[in-house]
Amino acid sequence: MHLLDRSSLVRSTLAVVAAGTLVLGLAACSSTSDSESNNTAPTHPVNATEPAEESTEEPLATIPALTGGVDTQVAVDASFVDALGTLGLTPGVVGDATFTDGTFSFPITGGNVTYYDPEGDVRPYVQGNIDHDASGLSLTAADGTVVELSDFRIDPGESKLYGTVTANGTIAAQDAYLFNLWGGSLEPLRTEGANAVLEGTTVHVSPDAAALLNATFDTDAVQDEMLVGVAKITVATE
Repeated sequence: MHLLDRSSLVRSTLAVVAAGTLVLGLAACSSTSDSESNNTAPTHPVNATEPAEESTEEPLATIPALTGGVDTQVAVDASFVDALGTLGLTPGVVGDATFTDGTFSFPITGGNVTYYDPEGDVRPYVQGNIDHDASGLSLTAADGTVVELSDFRIDPGESKLYGTVTANGTIAAQDAYLFNLWGGSLEPLRTEGANAVLEGTTVHVSPDAAALLNATFDTDAVQDEMLVGVAKITVATE
């Protein structure tokens, strides 16, 4: 685990606050419309779904095995940095994750994605799972308490991110609901060489994660739906 200097984190975050990557963006594509989307509303009702097998609509893209990478990046918002400072928490990276110029990067290690036309009938229009094993982020308190959030799994149909929670080296929860993914500012799917890219989804602390962090750090300051940053998901298609 590597801790990040807060002052450098603030400087770099302010410089790249508009940046983002594909996997988290994919998860935000599963809304039925702007008014029904659980990515834009302040609360997150379950998306109405129409299973793909009941439709004759063909997907625009299918990646049956995400074995080629690449990663999910999150450009951290300055408000999240300020909130961590208020709580006396120092962020860091776990395993294969990196932090460069204000952006966390979590390598994609597996999963699958099917992407349908957002203007079509299939809901959710992004389906599958996107895995990020052996990487994550950490939060360290002044008293030495360390919470690690790792092994992220994105469910595009639910617009949620799950992961393992470890407190002071002991697993507290597995496949826990950690973040919400809102697609109100999501850009259209694009390609960059052999990669597919979705950018613009915002990442927010889930109610479950807020409750767990408040209990662990003995505070009530971690707010449900606290903005973490903007995501950009890049997936290799070959």
